[in-house]
Amino acid sequence: MQLKRNLLSAALASAIALTATGVQAQTAEATAEQNQQADATELDTVVVTGIRRGIESAISVKRDSTSIVEAISAEDIGKLPDVSIAESLARLPGLAAQRVAGRAQVISVRGLSPDFSTTLLNGREMVSTGDNRSVEFDQYPSELISGVTVYKTPDAALVGQGLSGTLDMQTARPLNFDGPVGAVGVRGQRNSLGSAANASAYGERINASYITQSADRRFGFAMGYSHSSTPIQENQVGLYEPWKTDARPGLPTGTYATDGIKALRRTGETERDGLMATFQFRASDSWTSTLDLFHSEAEQIDTANQWEMNTQYNGNFPCNPECTYSNVDVNGNGTFTGGTLTGVYPLVRGMYNRREDEINAFGWNNAFSVGSARIIADIGWSKAKRDELNLENNTQLSPSPQYDTVQLSYRNNGFSQMVPTLDYSDPTQLHLRGTIYGPGYGKAPSVEDELKTYKLAAELPGPSSWSWLSGIDVGLGYADREKSKQQPEDEFSLGAQGETAIASDLQYGLVDLGFAGLGLIPSWNVPGAVARYMIFEPSATSPGLIAKSWKVNEETTTAYIKGNVDTSWGDVGVRGNFGVQVQRTDQSSDAIQLTNGGTPTPVSLGKTMTDVLPSMNLAFSFANDQTLRVAAAKQVARPRVDQLRASIEVNVTDSPDSTGNRVVSGSGGNPMLDPWEAYAFDISYEKYFGSKAYVSAAYFYKDLRTYIYTQVDPFFDFSQFVAGVPENPDFPGVGIADTGNYSAPANGKGGSLQSLELTASIPLDMLWEPLTGFGVIASASFSDSSIAIRDPESSSSVGSGDIGLPGLSDRVYNLTAYYERNGFEARVSQRRRSDFIGEIGNFNGTRTLRYVVGEEITDAQVSYSFPDGHALGGLSFLFQVSNLTNEAYKTYFNGSKDQPLEYIEWGRTYLLGVNYRF
Repeated sequence: MQLKRNLLSAALASAIALTATGVQAQTAEATAEQNQQADATELDTVVVTGIRRGIESAISVKRDSTSIVEAISAEDIGKLPDVSIAESLARLPGLAAQRVAGRAQVISVRGLSPDFSTTLLNGREMVSTGDNRSVEFDQYPSELISGVTVYKTPDAALVGQGLSGTLDMQTARPLNFDGPVGAVGVRGQRNSLGSAANASAYGERINASYITQSADRRFGFAMGYSHSSTPIQENQVGLYEPWKTDARPGLPTGTYATDGIKALRRTGETERDGLMATFQFRASDSWTSTLDLFHSEAEQIDTANQWEMNTQYNGNFPCNPECTYSNVDVNGNGTFTGGTLTGVYPLVRGMYNRREDEINAFGWNNAFSVGSARIIADIGWSKAKRDELNLENNTQLSPSPQYDTVQLSYRNNGFSQMVPTLDYSDPTQLHLRGTIYGPGYGKAPSVEDELKTYKLAAELPGPSSWSWLSGIDVGLGYADREKSKQQPEDEFSLGAQGETAIASDLQYGLVDLGFAGLGLIPSWNVPGAVARYMIFEPSATSPGLIAKSWKVNEETTTAYIKGNVDTSWGDVGVRGNFGVQVQRTDQSSDAIQLTNGGTPTPVSLGKTMTDVLPSMNLAFSFANDQTLRVAAAKQVARPRVDQLRASIEVNVTDSPDSTGNRVVSGSGGNPMLDPWEAYAFDISYEKYFGSKAYVSAAYFYKDLRTYIYTQVDPFFDFSQFVAGVPENPDFPGVGIADTGNYSAPANGKGGSLQSLELTASIPLDMLWEPLTGFGVIASASFSDSSIAIRDPESSSSVGSGDIGLPGLSDRVYNLTAYYERNGFEARVSQRRRSDFIGEIGNFNGTRTLRYVVGEEITDAQVSYSFPDGHALGGLSFLFQVSNLTNEAYKTYFNGSKDQPLEYIEWGRTYLLGVNYRF
């Protein structure tokens, strides 16, 4: 594997060095294209289609921008090159995707976690169905998006930009098309893991788009619809965290071992519908009005059937009778890798999840020409809602307890094998009542995120005496965001008439866990079992839960001024901009305070702050279509929304400590947080061959002045919170300490982040004419960070010492090889990233950090389009395979890959479809 990476890196570096020296053939071609630019553009309009059309459109966006950007562009109406927008983005230089439930969902830009970037739709910041700001890209159907521009460097006129980058998704502008055009597509899909008793392995995708204009081209309308039904199929083996070295019967002293292990089969379906509409009205040559509408809704329902055992608890802790190891294998790192464990009491668990997401967005833009000036007025509104229901049932063999002996084998790749002695396939022998974990647990998270934006801007001509200054932009923006979360939850209790076994009419059938060495286990209707046998009375204000319920409001006013540069220094053309943004933010939070499990009390806190953000982008144009870009800026990113919560929970011990006082401690959020802040420098060399090809080498350096992570204040003043706590009658006269440990997010020390990004997009007939139709797009990013974080909340996952920057892979590689000629298209794409620290939701719904094994995701596609003039002109057939190698998702504990936590397979997805363009 290392050899492949080195070869890709060397190839990219060689391509850049070769073109930089001006290879005669390429230089001659580039010079000819510069001299005949109009003719080349006209030629492209006639002959470029499919893959090449999308590539050349994206190259043109990158070349013409004054900032350092990356872009993807639809090959045709309703046709981005990947099934998911996140997968397309993950192929861009400096970007990487993290998979969630088998889908590329969240994007890291330049090695920083998704929280550091901002996502826009048609230039307006968007809400998120997640707990924080990062957009979940699988909510945006790729068929409705015409392109995405990723701004890697700031632009003073770009309101709502992020610290690591800004991702601007665009929908079609109908007046940009020469005439009416439409497209429909249908695809069937299948997951390689196969169907289950209650879920199919098959799904479908349907999309339709239409764009038209009035005869006088004053009115234009675009509309798109997308529907998808995607099977959920998952095989997972998971181990409890952390791995420990405590003494256990039969294990050598100091051996690392886990406290538990589980295997599950998850099945279900996700249905998503998306709708986009754009109205454009050119009332006159001086006024254009554009109205954008977007709607997306999704429902995911899945059931997981799980076999699980605790290695340290069988109804008693420690185990009684003892949980004893024998025939033990321990590797050279002191980690338990196999053996026999007796005395355990496993359970069979059924878990149900229903999630409903809805996003609505509205935007209205009006552009006016007043003499040589241009005035822009824009308003936007978006709202996201997420409602979930998570239910789990626990069953165990009866009569209880029935202790088992299990053969275990842990492999270094993270996969595990468990072979129990007892049979768990008979649902009549698995009872709800009397399990060592209780009958089950439930929670009902809900999130609402609403954002209103307003912008008034003017693009003015530059002073006539300053010929180098082509224009001046000024503007004022305002954003009002309110995000709230509730998460009531509780344990189930069994009703008085509840049966001990789940009835046959609620049973789905048997699930095969043979992939983990286990046999068959039952699956059942979990919501039906809860309704029939259990009592569920969830609360959001019980001890330990108030941190999951909060409301945060942000009002941000942004004023900016930007000068646009368009001049020359001798024979060198100079384009770019320089300017400054001033952001004033009023942040506040309403939440709950809870002291010693008493009465919940409302609490509201906040602050106001101002940030001044200068920025500069300069692009120097040299002979032979070469560009050198330089950028510098001060950047900020708003804190995570959940970190700004005002909730605080305070606990007081019953008995005094050595000082003679009862000890107080607490945890919560911090509405007084300042944003992340960084100084950034970028330099990029780019060599273009018209719009056909380019190679580039870019370097950036970010000095993060602060980083937000959870810290413990050992001297926090709790006096205002404990004033009403009653005296403990068992310790009369004993007081409560005024200060103690308080754990909360805080602004801490930052550090540096730097990266080298190499990219090449080359049709191979530029090198050798017989390769006409073949091409490659390749990129490699090499990153390094000095940031060291110690996060108490995440110590169980990543260890108690300092860790690196979450979301950062030291190496990210992307390679796409394609062929396109005479209507036939084929491509293979692979994206790779090295190990990184991911941010995931753990079993109780809170966010945690975890080491993730680097991934290599390979996708492939072949298609054929009938030519215009043919009886079937406009018709095309395609076959796609996503995750061709069924790459597993693997995590591990504390940097040690021989201490696995998760091994998950989501299968490969096959898609067969037909598209028709008219």
